[in-house]
Amino acid sequence: QVHLVESGGGLVQAGGSLRLSCAAPVMISSINTMGWYRQAPGKQRELVADITSGGRTNYADSVKGRFTISRDNAKNTVYLQMNSLKPEDTAVYYCRVTRSLDAYWGQGTQVTVSS
Repeated sequence: QVHLVESGGGLVQAGGSLRLSCAAPVMISSINTMGWYRQAPGKQRELVADITSGGRTNYADSVKGRFTISRDNAKNTVYLQMNSLKPEDTAVYYCRVTRSLDAYWGQGTQVTVSS
């Protein structure tokens, strides 16, 4: 089991910015893809962005140009910089990490964007 620690959610006005962080234990090696998903009330969980250990990124169309995912491999930490936030970005954001054939989820952090 890999315990992920998320931080950085909160309440922000439309057009504002937030930065999410998700850290896996530093002693854990061989982490592959790190990413962020979100789930709004009444909707399915969806991929927001992910990044491979080599730095290749993938974004949902709805966040391209506004969100940036990055990672610090030495710290086993992934970040999501969210700019130009919109009310439709409101959701619980979950970190997901893959290691070998296993996937681990964070507990989720609430992001609320007011209009």
